[in-house]
Amino acid sequence: MHSTSEIERLYQENGAALVLFGTSMVGNRSIAQDAVHQVFLRLLQRGDIDHAVDQKAYLFTSVKNQLLNDLKVHQRIAPLDLESTWFEPPERDYAGERHLKRVLGELVPDQREVVILHIWGELTFLQIANVLGISANTVASRYRYALGKLREVMCSEEKI
Repeated sequence: MHSTSEIERLYQENGAALVLFGTSMVGNRSIAQDAVHQVFLRLLQRGDIDHAVDQKAYLFTSVKNQLLNDLKVHQRIAPLDLESTWFEPPERDYAGERHLKRVLGELVPDQREVVILHIWGELTFLQIANVLGISANTVASRYRYALGKLREVMCSEEKI
């Protein structure tokens, strides 16, 4: 069983990315935070992560499953809240942050999830494939299409 300090370390290292991922799934930061907290509470109570081969992927999968279970209970899907805090860069560029949130919000959900898991979650394509239950090739395709769309939108807006 993992000690409390080990679970705290996992939370410190992955908590923000887990909330971001959850927010991208349900569009509500508070619901995502609740799911992340439920996952870590369960870890503290039962130490479920001991059997995980890949702890990081296990955490993202646990948050995804917690949110899916919560959605079944509440039977609601909320739109993505573009004003929620996605990340906190060292020097806040509020206009750039709002622009990035808006552009990310324009991606189809499948592509947005992959971008968030890869960039903010720092998961490999194989880990993302395991989290989402799809092939690594599908993950790579979604990521490539998402980057193309982001590049297209960002570059076309710079010319204006």
